[in-house]
Amino acid sequence: MARIKVGVVGYGFAAKSFHLPFILAIPDYEVVAILQRAEAPADPAPATKNSHCTVDFPHVKHYRSAENFFADPEIDFVVVATHADTHATFAEQALRAGKHVMVDKPFARSTSEADSVIELAKQKGRVVTCFQNRRWDGDFQTVRELVKQDAFGGITEAEIHYDFDRAPWLHVLKKKEYTPGDGHMFGLGTPTGTAYLGTHSLDHAYVLFGRPASVTAFLRTQRGIESEVEDSFTVILQYDGPQRGLLVTVKTSVVSPMAQQLKYWIRGTKSSYIKHQARSTCPQEEQIAEGVDPLDHNFAAEPARFQGTLTSYDEFDGEVQKFDEESERYVGKYPTVRGRWLGIYQNVADHLNGKAELAVKANEVRDVLRIIELARESHQKGATVAWK
Repeated sequence: MARIKVGVVGYGFAAKSFHLPFILAIPDYEVVAILQRAEAPADPAPATKNSHCTVDFPHVKHYRSAENFFADPEIDFVVVATHADTHATFAEQALRAGKHVMVDKPFARSTSEADSVIELAKQKGRVVTCFQNRRWDGDFQTVRELVKQDAFGGITEAEIHYDFDRAPWLHVLKKKEYTPGDGHMFGLGTPTGTAYLGTHSLDHAYVLFGRPASVTAFLRTQRGIESEVEDSFTVILQYDGPQRGLLVTVKTSVVSPMAQQLKYWIRGTKSSYIKHQARSTCPQEEQIAEGVDPLDHNFAAEPARFQGTLTSYDEFDGEVQKFDEESERYVGKYPTVRGRWLGIYQNVADHLNGKAELAVKANEVRDVLRIIELARESHQKGATVAWK
């Protein structure tokens, strides 16, 4: 089967750290072109690694013009790894050129932008998806496994956190007036990187529980200035039908001096599960920063001390849980499923080759953007707002 020819838009931190290492690790792909505005060094020999795509990938075509990049007939699949305000624009350019496309998160700055991209993909008969790699975080995969095994029974309450202890980028966030796409619910880009907070944690809530019936939100700034652009938030999701008793809280705090940050707290009629995050939000993040190959046999392994605790009325896993006399519950450290960000790119390759259903569907990501919009509306009105 022919390899999928990949063109990458952008050669910043996202492309170098979160996309290319995983694309290159999968034999189904071949990177053939990179769009980077910066001029290539006249002599790449003395240039430092990661300074330019021509230095790191001398045999890959380098484009400085989007028009020329998208006109390249060799490119089958475009990966958009640029600043959030260009995601929808580049996605539409790729689709108009007849390419399949993966857009980094957030997928767009609004549901109207997302709808435009989705409609164009339908017209062109091309695949469009979003880089929701955090669905392949180890701790989220663990929660999904427990749900699949009916460990919790009926889930009554869930807390999903994405907290930081003295977030290092706060001092550069000076903007005071809000425009669509701003704030940590979307993913707030900074000169030192980008923190995608709500687009991860709200996506996790959506994957687990689907569309909420209503949204209640409280947006805050903890960075010491008056601003319409939130850096912290609490979003409460309520549901109807069989899930009408469920309460889901999604939180981000950027000032949180805790030895261990809470990540998940899932409570059900049978069991509860509480999980704190490791040094970063997922071992894959810190290992990629350290230059570990995604194919390394230890990649994404989480230290045992960060395993979550599963507590049940009745024994669920005899290898893990032991009866605790004091609490009269079965308690144990539940092993974390090993994360696998490779999974999102492998799934797209399998889908393009007709071997698998697409895991991250654009309409799902669009719904998460709608939750973000309703959360801001709720905050502004000081009221719960219904899904619409």
